[in-house]
Amino acid sequence: MATDNLIAKLYASPKTILTTKDIALIWGETNKTNLFTKIKYYANQGSLIRLSRGIFAKDSDYDVKELATSIYTPSYISFETVLREAGIIFQHQSATFVAGSYSATKKIGEHTVVFRKLKESILYNSQGIKHEKKYSIASPERAVLDTLYLAPKFYFDNLHGINWDVCFELSKIYDNKQLVKRLATYQKYAQ
Repeated sequence: MATDNLIAKLYASPKTILTTKDIALIWGETNKTNLFTKIKYYANQGSLIRLSRGIFAKDSDYDVKELATSIYTPSYISFETVLREAGIIFQHQSATFVAGSYSATKKIGEHTVVFRKLKESILYNSQGIKHEKKYSIASPERAVLDTLYLAPKFYFDNLHGINWDVCFELSKIYDNKQLVKRLATYQKYAQ
């Protein structure tokens, strides 16, 4: 059974989220009509879960951060998601916040993904971005800068764990003198 072999190839992948492009690469399928026919078959059979156009999960136990960064590329997890996980803000946000090329809010199943647009020179710069598991995520310092860049008066609950030298080094990415001034003010109040 060739069809069983195709689904086994997908399940052998460590990814929990698969785009149409991922599936084509795993299967070695270059014919788009054949690819879409096979994907539709497996989605109807329940072997793939269609989450959004061109985005599928192998089962319902998928990684939401991996999903968030699969919707638009390039993108990385940042803003309130990273700040909350690092203990810099205490407010719980159920949405996953992502830096990307577009501003958009996507509701996929029970998950909300909020994209905030950063200019390309910032988005494509990988300084302060960690490539973990199957997605990219900002360091706490990069998330602070991303947030201050778009929301100059943002309130942070706890900036004591921030490495300010790293912040000032990363601030060069943004090419924004006002951001550096705001950063210095936040550093002063954090100490």
